[in-house]
Amino acid sequence: MVMEATQLDAIFAALADPTRRRIIERLARRPLTVGEIADEFSISQPGISKHVRVLEQSGLLKRQVDGRFHRCTLTPRSIEAASAWIEKQRAFWTATLDRLDTYLKDSSKRKKRK
Repeated sequence: MVMEATQLDAIFAALADPTRRRIIERLARRPLTVGEIADEFSISQPGISKHVRVLEQSGLLKRQVDGRFHRCTLTPRSIEAASAWIEKQRAFWTATLDRLDTYLKDSSKRKKRK
């Protein structure tokens, strides 16, 4: 899955905040209204609404308005995109560090032979 860098930046910026990560954890269990989310935090509903807006703008959740209720659900595609990017970086650095380890071991063996 290819995602624009700006969208990926928005995802990581949204996830940088511990309150927003906790909201994501709650929404992973089941969809919640903004009011239900606010009930689980010691933050005002307007404060929670701001966090929800950041998560929505990043693409991590979608909000469905039903009258006065705003039901929030996770959008797994955005989390999967962030996870794929992290996995790509992990694979790159694992391979790079493995090559460095091999080089250092070979270099050490050559020095011992001399």
